[in-house]
Amino acid sequence: MFSLKNKIKEIEKEEIIKALQECGWVQARAAKKLGITERMIGYKIKKYDIQNQERRCEGCRGWQ
Repeated sequence: MFSLKNKIKEIEKEEIIKALQECGWVQARAAKKLGITERMIGYKIKKYDIQNQERRCEGCRGWQ
């Protein structure tokens, strides 16, 4: 079922990921590009469980 709230969340998550990728996953630059604060982008990254999959290592506990 279509939900406007869910669609907005989906678009927001996609735009945050796109900005992070374009800015080399530097949150401060991505936040500036999106017109939001560094604190807000950090909150939204946690909210949407956004992770840099390109740097993630299977079987590792942290970033590689």
